Amino acid sequence: MSTITSSFYHRLTDPINQISAASVVLAIVLIAYFLASFTELSALQKAYNSCKPFVTFVYSCFFKPHTGDGTGNQQDALESFYSSQASVYDATRAKLLQGREDMLALVAAQMKHRREQGQITQKPIWVDVGGGTGWNIEHMQEQLDVQTFFHAVYLVDFSTSLCEIARERFKRLGWKNVHVVCEDARIFRLSAYEAGVDGTKRDFSIGQSIYNQDARDSVGADLLTMSYSLSMIPEFHPAIDSVTNLLAPNGIVGVVDFYVQNGIEFSGRNYMGGAIDRHCMWISRVFWRTWFELDRVNLDSARRDYMEYKFGTIISTNRRAKVFGFRIPYYIFVGCTRRTGAMLLHEVAEQDAAVTESPFISALDLQQQALHPKKRRSSSAERRSKMYDTAVVNLASSLPLPAAYYQNNKTRIYYDHSLPKHTQFNDEYIYAFTWEDSRTDARLLKITNEDVILAITSAGDNILSYALERPKRIHAVDLNPAQNNLLELKVAAFRALEYQDMWKLFGEGKHDYFQKLLVEKLSPYLSSQAFDYWLHVGPQTFNPKGKGFYFTGGSRHALQLIHWLGSLLGVRKDMNRLCEVQTLAEQREIWTKRVRRVLLSQLLAYFVIGSERFLWKALGVPGEQRAMIEEDYQKASGDRAPTSAAEKSSGTGPPGEVGATKSGQAIWNYGVQTLDPVANDTLVSEDNHYYLVCLLGHYTRRCHPDYLTPKAHLKLSAPGALDNLRIHTDELAEVFARMQPESLTIAVLMDSMDWFPPLGPEAPAQVLAVNRALKAGGRVLIRSSGLNPWYMRVFEESGFAARRVAARVPPGTCTDRVNMYASTWICTKVVGVGEAEEV
Repeated sequence: MSTITSSFYHRLTDPINQISAASVVLAIVLIAYFLASFTELSALQKAYNSCKPFVTFVYSCFFKPHTGDGTGNQQDALESFYSSQASVYDATRAKLLQGREDMLALVAAQMKHRREQGQITQKPIWVDVGGGTGWNIEHMQEQLDVQTFFHAVYLVDFSTSLCEIARERFKRLGWKNVHVVCEDARIFRLSAYEAGVDGTKRDFSIGQSIYNQDARDSVGADLLTMSYSLSMIPEFHPAIDSVTNLLAPNGIVGVVDFYVQNGIEFSGRNYMGGAIDRHCMWISRVFWRTWFELDRVNLDSARRDYMEYKFGTIISTNRRAKVFGFRIPYYIFVGCTRRTGAMLLHEVAEQDAAVTESPFISALDLQQQALHPKKRRSSSAERRSKMYDTAVVNLASSLPLPAAYYQNNKTRIYYDHSLPKHTQFNDEYIYAFTWEDSRTDARLLKITNEDVILAITSAGDNILSYALERPKRIHAVDLNPAQNNLLELKVAAFRALEYQDMWKLFGEGKHDYFQKLLVEKLSPYLSSQAFDYWLHVGPQTFNPKGKGFYFTGGSRHALQLIHWLGSLLGVRKDMNRLCEVQTLAEQREIWTKRVRRVLLSQLLAYFVIGSERFLWKALGVPGEQRAMIEEDYQKASGDRAPTSAAEKSSGTGPPGEVGATKSGQAIWNYGVQTLDPVANDTLVSEDNHYYLVCLLGHYTRRCHPDYLTPKAHLKLSAPGALDNLRIHTDELAEVFARMQPESLTIAVLMDSMDWFPPLGPEAPAQVLAVNRALKAGGRVLIRSSGLNPWYMRVFEESGFAARRVAARVPPGTCTDRVNMYASTWICTKVVGVGEAEEV
């Protein structure tokens, strides 16, 4: 906390400060009650010793008259507040100043990563601005060996009392490379303390831009941290400018501090790196700003905004400190130097080329686009990604680039998280595991190292299966940001974790120390949005006391229903036995006699599973796909009620509508055709992890996806093994349209074509976009809930040869281990789009 502005009496007479007075009274009552509970003198002495720091804190904050503002000197103001409580500062701030450990762990992870990548070749220098008593530096020892890792550490603070405590701390620790500097952060110059630098260059220019190289310190700090100090600096603009100019070109800055902000202020910003919980309710904004202003701590959002403007964002997250039932907003920011000039333009061009599969464009072309965005050429052959368009706009406006540009691994492609098409999913993924059989994909596609693949992300399992074949490039596409966050987490786990931790996360679905893993190991390999997402939902998702990862997302509803019914109807043990038996004969017997009557209950199909809400929320089945299921059922039963989406839309079918009973029968029959063949032909305990995870809620060492084998971990954790992956958060049609023509060899569309309305323009537009993006002979893999989906005609009319490679015909056929889809198709490009239109 910082200095106060008046005596306790003055506070009591000010109506605005009644909350503060009430808190003081409450604190006195609690302390008195605590002391009164002890009867023995020794106990009273212990109680006094334990309470003394807090008594001193209460006195200094609420009773002690403040005399530091009279001189107008910031140092006098700080000393007036801190001199009486410097010795108890650390003991009284542990609960209030939360997030410091996480900030230190995050910057330490970034430093270790950069050293491993060769970006830091010498022992780094660390400057802790507003370091106070040196708590940060001592606790950094939990992450890095301060004496051996750093060449030098500088603690810069303007309070002489706190600096004296810091000197005593490091004298006790015996750390010779830590230096305490009692100086204003605005005039601190690192070159003045590092030997061998020309003294004429030591003058510091306050307020000069980062882009003026003459203003930068000739000796740069590799790490800069500010822990609850930025909010205490009255003139924060020059202080941030000073910090900016202190940072080395490959340096890292870490900030943790209180804040309040209205969502309207940042709604149009694309470079802040994450918005989960950033908005504070009006009562929170008013209360906390007023409360902290009493002690000269400023929570206005301009400080954080200016920090984000001056640096590139690597990680940004918003948290709430839970103190005595209150939730105080604070943020953690990890940033880097905003690169400019030819280096930045080169990186933007390189990333754009990888995203669009375009030939590498020159940095000069991008520079011209940034300087003259209105003169951009319009050419049918030109393909630019949305990230490129955003870079041009931001550079022309002198804004930082989006946080996606500052990832250590350029895996996640920039997207606008605020668009309704992304927010409709409410920050929740539907699929915690993928439903497409990767073994069948491998057999049908025969992937080589020359293939460029575009596939739907889903839960990412199949993306990782494709990566095992080492194709040239994989483009994973999903409209739901949370699905891509899940894939990012899996990719980061390969890059950062040992096999045992990987298995706990995605094999067992639980981990005792998920947040520690996320902050200390995974964070350098995640985009800011993905890190922010998993910091919020991950600890609960992987909680060892919970149900586990596979009971999360929309698919959890299906798993919960299965387990609830199993327990209610007494077949839970039989479900577990299905995951243990060694032969198909035993499995068939258990299925037929016990489990089938529960999972294939007609009543359940009619009133629960067959409902549109359950099909969409739990299984991801939209209305158009449901209509295809109903249509096939009606054809098979000889009933010509109008079930197809086309007939319902146009009114060309026979009169009448399909009732709930007919619809339920169709869904029940579909379930029979799906599950009976699986139970009869595939051994769940050994070779069908798709259904094993539904029955158990986790995988076993005997049965799990390909990417969870030790061999796969060895392969995908190798340096550069997943550098060929790009993750797009967008519609398929948008990504296809921005691809260079004839750049892809394989497109895996799963069942996405089932989602289009038969009479709408969406399907023809997407098929044409796929045709343009595919090379001649390129293949499209499609699964469908229909035996003969209507859109195959669209493919054939648009230059493709369509071939059904699997179908549930006759009834009872098992097409693959999942058997969830009625048919599987390969569409091969035989005619280009232009040729097809002429024909």
